[in-house]
Amino acid sequence: MKRTTFIRIVAGLGIAASLVSTAAFAQDKPIKIGVTGGPHAEIFEVVKKVAAKDGLNIKIIEFSDYIQPNAALAAGDLDANSYQHLPYLEAQIKDRGYKFSNAGYTITFPMGVYSKKIKSLKDLKDGARIGIPNDPTNGGRALLLLQTQGLLKLKAGAGLKATPLDIAENPKKLKIVEIDAAQLPRSLDDLDAAAINGNYAESAGLDPTKDGIAIEAARSPYANVIAVRTADKDKPWVAKLIKAYHSPEVRQFVITKYKNSVIPAW
Repeated sequence: MKRTTFIRIVAGLGIAASLVSTAAFAQDKPIKIGVTGGPHAEIFEVVKKVAAKDGLNIKIIEFSDYIQPNAALAAGDLDANSYQHLPYLEAQIKDRGYKFSNAGYTITFPMGVYSKKIKSLKDLKDGARIGIPNDPTNGGRALLLLQTQGLLKLKAGAGLKATPLDIAENPKKLKIVEIDAAQLPRSLDDLDAAAINGNYAESAGLDPTKDGIAIEAARSPYANVIAVRTADKDKPWVAKLIKAYHSPEVRQFVITKYKNSVIPAW
């Protein structure tokens, strides 16, 4: 064999080895998932174990608010996030121009109304202070819940993004107080009642089926999703991630741990 031919073969093998090494590194690089504390984080610990069996390495990054996980995803600091329902994601895409896609459904947290002062909504006095989330989609969700309980009536066509300005009838002259969703459980001492998202209620030790004086219907448009950058939605790791989340192991964990306070949405 000529020396030049031998050198070319060796060089080619070196390049191939380098490519294999690079591919292995890419597979070992963790997929960074942003979650909020409580059930989202707890469920993803199970997802992480299931995904590992399929060769997917997941790193869970926890956030304490609704704004930063999407900002971090847009900035490339996350590969995906799992904390928001679809109407909120769609509103963020529209309002902030994010190029995100819904990769798959996860769970639904029924929103509930809670109070430390009354045992029934019938006990609400005129002028009572009712807390609702201060972001558009969750605020609208809370107002729709209050409407189904007969406490107020919204203007026709207000839809999922209703605001206090859309209240057409308010016979008890309730005072709607808009507060950051994560702070609502801590604000119950200062309110007569509050409509609280299920994940924040769960984190605060509130069970909607036991502690809630009203609860959202099980069939709700507010199913949570896994969001990814649109450019990534067809990548193999996304399919593996959804497969792991939709596994029997994760479903059983959700049903066993959270009972009716968290519902699988797939």
